[in-house]
Amino acid sequence: MGEQCFIPFTGRIDYELIPSELNNPFVLITPEICKIAAKQLQDYLLNNQLKWKHNFGFSEHKNNLVKGKMFGVLVVQSKQGELGFLATFSGKIQDDPHPKIFVSSVFDVSSDDFFINKGMTAITEIGVLIKALKEEGSKESLIEAKRLKEVRRQNSVSLQKQLFDNYKFQNREGTVKNLCDIFTEYDGRNPAAGAGECAAPKLLQYAFEHEMKPLAIAEFWWGKSTKSEDRKHKEFYPACNDKCRPILSFMLGQRF
Repeated sequence: MGEQCFIPFTGRIDYELIPSELNNPFVLITPEICKIAAKQLQDYLLNNQLKWKHNFGFSEHKNNLVKGKMFGVLVVQSKQGELGFLATFSGKIQDDPHPKIFVSSVFDVSSDDFFINKGMTAITEIGVLIKALKEEGSKESLIEAKRLKEVRRQNSVSLQKQLFDNYKFQNREGTVKNLCDIFTEYDGRNPAAGAGECAAPKLLQYAFEHEMKPLAIAEFWWGKSTKSEDRKHKEFYPACNDKCRPILSFMLGQRF
């Protein structure tokens, strides 16, 4: 298999476990074949996480911020007919570049000459200037600080829209749309912050781009539980509503 993110199963898979169609990602019924894929991925995480910077909360040798992550597996059939799965995580991890077996973000940070990095730097610089003007404390400086706050807000809104325009997803039929269009057509709202970086959309995007047939999907939490205990180590969870429902509805051609 030529695709570096395609992971073959290490053990034999019974034919009866191969689903005839993709499960609903918003219903917490985890297909058995996904449990097998998840266990294989979890073994990989256990064996390799000491090599990574990201601290999931299991290593006494790491003193950086502890942060668990949602991981996803998508069981697929390749265009050559091979059975395996894809894996990735939601958001970002502290390792750059991340391990190559994981499907990458749909958004390429180098787009348009690294516009997102340059834009964030400019916004940060405005923030530094606002702080200095407030510390100065004169009437003129406070008026200027207020003006710059509005400039920063407008720049932030513009930059986020440009970012969402660069998140482009492909559906089963090969149609491509950006996040702004997907959310507008779904329910008339703007994309939620962080939309497009969850595991499920990233996995499906890779599968469609590489002509793989999605068979089963599941997501699980890996790492220290959240403070509210709504995410626990190794437990499975459905796709999120705010960020994923409009995207997956478009990608799978079914309004969830």
